[in-house]
Formats: sequence, structure tokens, C-alpha cells
Amino acid sequence: MRCVTTCPFPREVHLEARAADSEDLFADAVEQRRATTLCAGCLVRTECLVEALDNRLEFGVWGGMTERERGALLRRRPGVASWRNVLEQARHACEQPRAS
Repeated sequence: MRCVTTCPFPREVHLEARAADSEDLFADAVEQRRATTLCAGCLVRTECLVEALDNRLEFGVWGGMTERERGALLRRRPGVASWRNVLEQARHACEQPRAS
């Protein structure tokens, strides 16, 4: 089982999502909330989210975000050409020690 039925990443890199039913990731809004927890420990969570955002995938849970959450993010930042760059910059900023 892959994180989602169309996930481009190999099965070996996934953690708990391997045991999940792929239909859980394409469920209604209430079920999607539960499904997002499957992504929490996934080694390719960011890459999965980038795939969904860059390709404007409308359905399912990708990278820990529901379709509604991704839609809101895309509407707030319509000019983003590469979500990989945005997410890597955000990660880098969070990893920097804060000056006191």
C-alpha cells in the first residue's frame, strides 16, 4: 500500500501509511482528519505535499494536508511556481537558531 493510490514514492519509504487502507486517504472530510495523522511520521511527507501542490491535485490527503487545506493554501499563494522551494525555505528558517 502506498500513502495514496497515486503516490510517486516507493512503498519502502513509508511508515504507518503502509498499514492504512488507501480509501482512508480519499474519504469524506471527517475521515480525512484521521487520515492526516498517517502522514505525521512519513519520511517523504514534504515531497508528497509538493507533488500535490505543484500538480494541483484536488482529491485525497497528500503530505498531511486535506484537499480543503491545500486549496486554501493555493488560493493564498497563487503565484508559487515551485512549492519545493517554498517548503525548503520554510524548513531552513525554522531550523535556524533564534537570536535572543
